[in-house]
Amino acid sequence: MPKPNYRKALSSDGEIVVNIGGVRITLLEDLLNRYPNSRLAELLNCSTQNYEAISLLCDDFDPVRREFYFDRDPDAFKCIIGVYYFDEIHIKRGLCPICFIQEMEFWKIDQNVLDECCKSSLSDKERELSDIADKVKVILEDLEVERCVTRSQRCQRFVWKLMEKPDSSSLARVIAITSFIAILVSAVVMCIGTIPELQVVDAEGKLVEHPDLEAIETACMLWFTAEYLLRLASSPNKLHFALSIMNIIDFMAIMPFYVVLSLTYLGTTSMMELVNVQQAIQALRIMRIARIFKLARHSSGLQTLTYALKRSLKELGLLLMYMGVGIFVFSALAYTMEQSHPETLFKSIPQSFWWAIITMTTVGYGDIYPKTTLGKCNAAVSFLCGVIAIALPIHPIINNFVIFYNKQKVLETAAKHEVELMELKSGREARRKSRH
Repeated sequence: MPKPNYRKALSSDGEIVVNIGGVRITLLEDLLNRYPNSRLAELLNCSTQNYEAISLLCDDFDPVRREFYFDRDPDAFKCIIGVYYFDEIHIKRGLCPICFIQEMEFWKIDQNVLDECCKSSLSDKERELSDIADKVKVILEDLEVERCVTRSQRCQRFVWKLMEKPDSSSLARVIAITSFIAILVSAVVMCIGTIPELQVVDAEGKLVEHPDLEAIETACMLWFTAEYLLRLASSPNKLHFALSIMNIIDFMAIMPFYVVLSLTYLGTTSMMELVNVQQAIQALRIMRIARIFKLARHSSGLQTLTYALKRSLKELGLLLMYMGVGIFVFSALAYTMEQSHPETLFKSIPQSFWWAIITMTTVGYGDIYPKTTLGKCNAAVSFLCGVIAIALPIHPIINNFVIFYNKQKVLETAAKHEVELMELKSGREARRKSRH
């Protein structure tokens, strides 16, 4: 069979015909030469003029129809040829950015010609794939059982999975549920302990928490302590564990109990006679509210809300700026307008800040209120401005929450899918080796 001559592939009008996945497209020679380093331009300007050189650039060539065949995505190619016309490329909605970049690499088109909006979408996708890879790595590390590890390392890994991975086993799930219940019980006990009817009188005639509630509190704190110590002891990186935000919260929730316990046992010394020590004990007891933040460890929704708020710092900053300006302006106006009334409640501008805050946030306690007509008009305007200022950043914050929540679900599903594929491939390889 005679080898085709490349020059015959060009029509008399200087056109080249390409077939991309069954879609025939006619392109002009002058158009393709705008990007001489691209695959199509190289195919067009192939100097060797032999079939071997052509076959390196395309999948097949029909000399009769003068047509080059490429087994590639036609939808992606329709976007890529835009660079020859407009010197930029837009990724069509519905195309995977990562797959599109692979198509661009095949056609030898530089990524810099992508439009800025498409570059942003590509960056988000690459970041998502990086997160999936990190999750897969963590899952594989949990599933991996190295033969060289010692018995103590196996035990450490087992305890770590029990305390940190609720989905790893039934026992780990029971521990997570127990910890969740302990947090709720501890919070309820702290609240009930402040009810005077449920308190008892101590030797000094003061109302203190009921001994039964203190016993429940002690049991919960012992559980929190054991949980924290086990997680710390089994942690692969103890410094990173100790400096983690959630673990700092755990420590702050535990620490007041033992400080109060220590100060109480020092009651026989002269130290407890100091009023400052008693005040310190009360302050430390108030710090027990920090344990409610431990719930975030067991709630992906709360964690997602935290990430969404971090992402929305710009919107929250604008909200605070608007509110700050409004509070200053309306409190100054209220103070000025109310000075003509003999029974004015606005004694100073700083005191008026409180009124402006509760008015703009639509709380309206009623302890401070305007009595003049101008003051009431000022209050109405401040109320409307407050509603508008609060409503403006709500949508971006909710949108960020939805994006992060959906992304978290996608990451979890994709990571599990990747692990399942790896296990399936490893199983096939093991069966092949066993056959041989």
